[in-house]
Amino acid sequence: MLFPESVRAVAAAAGDLPVTTPGYDIEAARAAALEAALTEPREDVAEVRDLDADGVRCRLHVPEGADTGLVLHLHGGGFVFHDVDVHDAAARRLANRSGLRVLSVDYRRPPEHRFPAAPDDVDTVLAWLAREDGGAGLAGGGATYAHGDSAGANLALVAALRNPGRIAALALVYPFLDPTQAGESYRTAADGFDPAEAAWYWQQYAAGPDDLEDPDLAPLLSDRLGTLPPTLVVTAEHDPLRDEGEELARRLAAEGVEVVATRYLGQVHGFWRHSDVFPAAEPLTVQVAGFLRLHG
Repeated sequence: MLFPESVRAVAAAAGDLPVTTPGYDIEAARAAALEAALTEPREDVAEVRDLDADGVRCRLHVPEGADTGLVLHLHGGGFVFHDVDVHDAAARRLANRSGLRVLSVDYRRPPEHRFPAAPDDVDTVLAWLAREDGGAGLAGGGATYAHGDSAGANLALVAALRNPGRIAALALVYPFLDPTQAGESYRTAADGFDPAEAAWYWQQYAAGPDDLEDPDLAPLLSDRLGTLPPTLVVTAEHDPLRDEGEELARRLAAEGVEVVATRYLGQVHGFWRHSDVFPAAEPLTVQVAGFLRLHG
């Protein structure tokens, strides 16, 4: 059953122009998302600083009395939409709840920059952190964690697979993993997120058909899942991506990875970022923060 806030959110989004509409204006949609995000309340943090990580724009959020350690945050948006500005309020909340620095990554987006531009940018940031942290003090000598929602969770997962041993713990919120849409949830739980739109995102992201079978794009195909650090996988009950996230959790458990999997009942895709709409968003942020802190 959809919870009341989810019913209202689905109804409010029903009039939105689908991304699959011929001639869909991506730039206008990006601008509208930014305009909406700028109206959201923002919590104070001790410091917000934009950084250049070897050519990749990042934004550092430092909470008051920050402990050692840094969370690499990869924003969602189907790879195509959103950026560090749209996710600024969410990154501030994560910094304040975790007590850790949060580095939000402005990776390149398709269709201007297709796969593997985004995961390559995340690799660049990780290499920059490893080289510069002693001078910049970003992690304060502590661990590096990775967190992402939707497409950002895909990128966080791929970063850990590409850089074994580099990430101390992963927190993946409704991860976007399977271009084949094999999960039954695509047919039974797609409230407010049309599977045709999900397919459109994959089409924008992939540079060609072969990319859809590359484990760095579709990480459920990876043979290196057993190399992952402790991982939190969060899914929403009414989300077409639900089953692929839970399949990932089952595979990690079978590989001997320390994994915690949580399904939020009554929720739809995207709820985590909107704490003013979804009461479950705040407990989820606290859960993510607590899980990461367990593995410092």
